[in-house]
Amino acid sequence: MDVDFLASYPSLMAADALKSKLAELQLVVFDVDGVLTDSGLLYSASGEEVKRFNVKDGVAMKLLPKWGVTVAVITAKDSAPLRRRMEDLGVKHFYPGCHDKAAAFDELVDKLAVNPLHSAYVGDDVIDLQVMPKVGVSFCPSDAHILVQRHCHFVLNQAAGQGVAREVADVILASRMTLEDAYALAQKPEFEKK
Repeated sequence: MDVDFLASYPSLMAADALKSKLAELQLVVFDVDGVLTDSGLLYSASGEEVKRFNVKDGVAMKLLPKWGVTVAVITAKDSAPLRRRMEDLGVKHFYPGCHDKAAAFDELVDKLAVNPLHSAYVGDDVIDLQVMPKVGVSFCPSDAHILVQRHCHFVLNQAAGQGVAREVADVILASRMTLEDAYALAQKPEFEKK
C-alpha cells in the first residue's frame, strides 16, 4: 500500500472500510462526458462532433487491467470519436448510447461474474445516480453536480476531463502497492502496444 500517496486524502485515511473496498475492486466503470471529457460539446463546420480526451486517463485505463481491474465504459452518448478512443484504449466492455445505465451495469456484472460490491463507478451527473448505490465505491470529479457529490463515496481532486480516470487508478492502485511498483508496467516498451 502506498501510504504516502493515500495520506494526501485525509478522508480516505480515516476510512479503513473504504480502503478495504478499494483493495477488493475487480471492475471500474466510467461515464464519459463530464468524467473522461470536460463536458463540452464541440462541432466542426460540417457538424461532426469532436471530443477531447486526456492522455493521462488513457494510461490509467490501460494500466488497471494489467493489475486485475477490468475497465468498462457506460455512456449516454455515442459518436465516432468516442468509439475510436475506446478502441485505441482496448476497452472491451463499452456501452455507448445507454440511457438505462443501471440495466447496463447489471448486465455487465452478470456477464463478468463480478460482485457489484467489488465494482466502482465514476460519474458526474444525476443519471449516474442510477448506478452509484449498486457499487462498493463510487467516485465523482470535483466539479460533479452537487447531488452526485452528496451521494458518492469519494469526490476526486480532478475536474472533468483533467485526469479523472488517472486519479481513480492512482487511488485504487495505491490501496494495493506503491505507485512506483504499479507504474513499473507502464514504463515498459510493450505497454503502449494494443
